[in-house]
Amino acid sequence: MNRLKGWAESLRRDSYALYLAARNPQVSPFAKFLIAMIVAYILSPIDLIPDFIPVIGYLDDLLLLPLAIALVIRAVPEDVWHACRQQASNELTMETPYRTQVVVVIVLIWLIALAYFGSICLDWYINMSA
Repeated sequence: MNRLKGWAESLRRDSYALYLAARNPQVSPFAKFLIAMIVAYILSPIDLIPDFIPVIGYLDDLLLLPLAIALVIRAVPEDVWHACRQQASNELTMETPYRTQVVVVIVLIWLIALAYFGSICLDWYINMSA
């Protein structure tokens, strides 16, 4: 379990380091294009292999994304990559005083949205029953 947590943390750090590398002027336009494609794929609701296909549907998330990230890391100059990775490690481990407050605000927004949606569903149900 600790190995899986370490792998997930490494993926998180490397993803943030890729963001930092994309903003670095020493990185080639080709590498920046690859980074943009990976981010677009991560944010896209469309997968190469749909998730509803059992087991195989998660292969793109578990195998293709880490492989794509590894490819892009090779396209970034080594010294730039090490600097971006170090900066990502420093920023991700740094405690921000507002982190808890941001989480509370986001949870409140979700709770308000769910309560609103629930009230709409309840009104619809009452109107359908009458």
